[in-house]
Amino acid sequence: MSVLVYTESEQGKFKKAAFEVASYAKEVANQLGTTVTAVAINADNTAELGNYGVDKVLHVSADSLKDFNAKAYASTLHQAVEKENAKVVIISSSADSKTIAPILAVNLKAGYASNVVAAPTSTSPFTVKRTAFTNKAFNMTEINSDVKIVGVSNNAFGLVENSGDAAAEDFSPNLDDSLFGVKVDSVDKVTGKVTIADAEVVVSAGRGLKGPENWGMIEELADVLGAATACSKPVSDLGWRPHGEHVGQTGKPVASNLYIAIGISGAIQHLAGINASKVKVVINTDPEAPFFKAADYGVVGDAFEVVPQLIEKLKEFKANNA
Repeated sequence: MSVLVYTESEQGKFKKAAFEVASYAKEVANQLGTTVTAVAINADNTAELGNYGVDKVLHVSADSLKDFNAKAYASTLHQAVEKENAKVVIISSSADSKTIAPILAVNLKAGYASNVVAAPTSTSPFTVKRTAFTNKAFNMTEINSDVKIVGVSNNAFGLVENSGDAAAEDFSPNLDDSLFGVKVDSVDKVTGKVTIADAEVVVSAGRGLKGPENWGMIEELADVLGAATACSKPVSDLGWRPHGEHVGQTGKPVASNLYIAIGISGAIQHLAGINASKVKVVINTDPEAPFFKAADYGVVGDAFEVVPQLIEKLKEFKANNA
């Protein structure tokens, strides 16, 4: 009766979130006195998971699962849960996992707690801490169903290395054709950049940049910090930046360790999507901008003067501490 964890991968490589949920699953398994079994779909180096507490990997290799399909992935996990007689299932808070979770919960008659930010405070009753009201508060949630599904917020638990060996076992779920009613014709993804979902640092900018031609300094700052670039909704609506970079309540949620907002006033929809970030820094010419009330650190100044100086100082710091 192991703890089951779904470890996401992309193009054969595990995402950072996979190692975080594996770390979380190990902590839950320790509390329950059991082991951790991971489900890895079309992933290459499954042995990596042993470094984060996984004891066994159910390795699924299937061309039909090359592209994400919520029903098929949920069915795969359902069958893995039954095979392992798992009572606790751990997933991430990625868009894919949040799509799978409700389907899996219905099929398993399981309780599902999303946005979990800490290890269970109790396993009897099973109680977890979650964010609520767009990350403005926390609540303690009891899951009383036989099978429990826990969705871990990104960057909430962190990576915890647990040296060990993960034994790989081939797993071939029975996937009926009815699961593939939706077909993927093509997938276009940005390559060569840190993704917003995996980033520990995000550099975001708004209309204060005055135009797409000024985004060079944002990308340079992100490059120095090893960060992902993002933008506010008006910027993506204007076509200055791709919609994939839009963060906020109506865009991608951000739960980075550091979020730098440049030329963004801080509308409530934007703040709701980035409130889970641990440290928020704002650079804005308007001292009355709403973002300053939510920020941990604020700089009142012209981004065109502040950002180049910040880049210069960061480069100097890195050179002196290489």
